[in-house]
Amino acid sequence: MAIINDTISLQDAIKSYQYCNSLTEYSRRKTITVNIGGVPMGSDYPIRVQSMTTIDTMNTEGSIEQVIRMVESGCEYVRITAPSVKEAQNLENIRKGLRARGYEVPLVADIHFTPNAAELAARIVEKVRINPGNYADKKRFEIIDYTEDEYQRELERIREKFIPLINICKEYGTAMRIGTNHGSLSDRIMSRYGDSPLGMVESALEFLRICEEFNYHQVVLSMKSSNPLVMVEAYRLLVNRLDAEGLKPYPLHLGVTEAGEGEDGRIKSAVGIGTLLEDGLGDTVRVSLTEDPEFEAPVAKALIDRYSNRSQTSKPIAPLAVSPINPFQYSRRKTQEVYNIGGGNVPRVIADFSQIAVEQYEDLRSIGHFYLPVPDKWKMNDIGADFIYSGERPVPFMLPMGLKEIMDYQTWKTQSDRDHKFPLFTLDEFSLTTEKSSILNFVKVNTATTLPAETLKNAPVVLVIETQNAHAMPEMRRFVVDLIKKGLQYPLIIQRTYTGNDFDELSLFAATDCGGLLVDGMGDGIMLSAVQTDLALAKQQNSIGFGILQAARTRMSKTEYISCPSCGRTLFDLQETTAMIRKRTDHLKGVKIGIMGCIVNGPGEMADADYGYVGIGKDKIALYRGQQVVKKSVPAAAAVDELINLIKEDAKWFEPEELELT
Repeated sequence: MAIINDTISLQDAIKSYQYCNSLTEYSRRKTITVNIGGVPMGSDYPIRVQSMTTIDTMNTEGSIEQVIRMVESGCEYVRITAPSVKEAQNLENIRKGLRARGYEVPLVADIHFTPNAAELAARIVEKVRINPGNYADKKRFEIIDYTEDEYQRELERIREKFIPLINICKEYGTAMRIGTNHGSLSDRIMSRYGDSPLGMVESALEFLRICEEFNYHQVVLSMKSSNPLVMVEAYRLLVNRLDAEGLKPYPLHLGVTEAGEGEDGRIKSAVGIGTLLEDGLGDTVRVSLTEDPEFEAPVAKALIDRYSNRSQTSKPIAPLAVSPINPFQYSRRKTQEVYNIGGGNVPRVIADFSQIAVEQYEDLRSIGHFYLPVPDKWKMNDIGADFIYSGERPVPFMLPMGLKEIMDYQTWKTQSDRDHKFPLFTLDEFSLTTEKSSILNFVKVNTATTLPAETLKNAPVVLVIETQNAHAMPEMRRFVVDLIKKGLQYPLIIQRTYTGNDFDELSLFAATDCGGLLVDGMGDGIMLSAVQTDLALAKQQNSIGFGILQAARTRMSKTEYISCPSCGRTLFDLQETTAMIRKRTDHLKGVKIGIMGCIVNGPGEMADADYGYVGIGKDKIALYRGQQVVKKSVPAAAAVDELINLIKEDAKWFEPEELELT
């Protein structure tokens, strides 16, 4: 059977766009309860935090010590890899050691390829996680033309391999996560459904239907991807399909797999996880960072804690019965082009300097613009802001050509040069004056209000939308849906203002609020603001803005690293190796490099990458172009150079430019 066209298959798969209780009111999806040791999961309980160990599972004492650190950092479940029977057996020693020291945290065995290890682990720990893409299938990256009978025989083969694990879980009271990964879909699924969210959902449902057949319901589901758009679409479609088939509402484990490290890892995780939490989806969260696992739980908790009293603190939003936006397939909202915003332009980044002292304006390095004394010109890097908002305090010097200025209308109308400076109006100002720019006008609109469309006619307008609602993303989404229904194609800048300057909170909250709109194709730019700011915070805001656009796949401005968070299977120091590769390649705009610690997290898990660096043995690396291995058993000492040679072969390499910066 040929690969099904995405659009056709999605249309056949869904009867409506329904996937959550409400698009405007915070309402957590109702699920069944899954008992995992003494920490039950489901909508009757708090959203749980979990992470995964990075120590070799055969290192019993090291594993125990790391689990304790993870629990003390906030982990409520701890996952441990069990790639073979010997590691599965040693889970008992780890579990006994933890219980002897007073730690009752439920343990989860992570299984790939080895049903016998899963069957053993299910007798020892509180939960097993299986990947339907490789539990009963081998991945050879082949497209196979199945007849319907052949496909059904494949399903029967899977059923026979899977039934023993179900029976053991039922006997021992063990829970199970059926965890689909975008990058490790089986050849069989890929052949029928293609590389799509629908394929991810169907991969899990094949196993879930067998569980239901045997009346086994202690199941959690996940749809992970390193691409937040794919991840969000897959979870939404999963919920839709569960409801459509009359299956039980099983709890959801949320995660963006191989998110990476530092700022990028946090932003990518928040765009995916936060978007779903906003709609009331998710019962447990794991943030996958290429860092020590005890640093993951606080990030997950920061995302979760925003919803602990969301219903009580948010303002009512007019209900949205029907949305014109397909939540299962990305499509950018159609807008008219105004100057360089909207239409086919990439989303723009506006740096808010309105509260920075004028004497600090000259230091534009914080927003990616550098003055070179020799040869007396400006240079812009890949995250150079497109506009600077100066408010009531105009920039007192000529800006570089790549940067335009926005100022408050009352200040703009006093300027002599209005061709390179653009006004920001309130709605009242815009309606009461005839003095407007013939090129570009920004109009600030609170999304709690109704837009008087007649007011905006006969002028080139870009809307800057803001909200004071705690339930910010849904209110802004509601506003944009109204524009779509009315046929209004004004480009939109998403503005969010935050009171604190905690970097983690700023990156996580902004990525949720803005990213949740961008993954649904809403937004032609972003402006992050703070109640009080300085150059250091302006630099963070600029970097986060570009990071959100990249995570939402709407503007690629830097190299992307798809790096796994490490586990007991990892064959090299992931943090050190990622830092080494980043140092050599972080100037390659738009190139995606997967860095995987073992072959399990190898070509499949880095499905979104252009190139791959994968551990296959002690000091041995395999290099990939896409999902095809091109160099095997490369000595680790030479592997980064060989990776760069591979990029050069594809004419994607250029030397980093040295800048003498003032």
